[in-house]
Amino acid sequence: MRCKLTSHLLIWMAFLGAITVAHAQTGELSSDAHRWQPCPSALKADDTPDTPHAKPWQLMLSPYAKHWSDNPEHRPVRLIGLERQDASGRFCGLAFFTNSFGQPSLYGFVGQRWTGVLGNPDVFVKVSGGLIYGYKGAYKDKIPFNNFGIAPAIIPSLGYRFSGDHAVQASLLGKAGFLLAYSHDF
Repeated sequence: MRCKLTSHLLIWMAFLGAITVAHAQTGELSSDAHRWQPCPSALKADDTPDTPHAKPWQLMLSPYAKHWSDNPEHRPVRLIGLERQDASGRFCGLAFFTNSFGQPSLYGFVGQRWTGVLGNPDVFVKVSGGLIYGYKGAYKDKIPFNNFGIAPAIIPSLGYRFSGDHAVQASLLGKAGFLLAYSHDF
């Protein structure tokens, strides 16, 4: 399974790299990949036009997670993710990460983002919900409702856009801890 997950991660990263190279060369993406909307239309509010976000893709990188409790089995959590966002704040995406026990894992999600929190246009709140895959073996009971290595998750986040397309956010990981991430819109 580890090889299969690694190959999927490499394919996803190659796709992300191709989009990033095209963006860097043209200043904007003119390909269909840039306009592609993988988010379910059921998430869109009926009165919201399906207009694209100015920079619809968001790359997320997380080098750090803090656990609320110390456990000698905990390993560093590393994450790379890609989101597709629209002008209404709806988003969906996929994140590859190593879980707290060093197992390769995936989080497929949909969610909503609200900007201008506390009257500051740079502060935002996000809530995502989806499925986590990867907590297996001795660690399968470390997340609730984990059946066959797949469990539901809801992850709230608070973030701050500090410069143009760059932001930082803290995501609450239930009663386990929190994750700090950097994101870049393109």
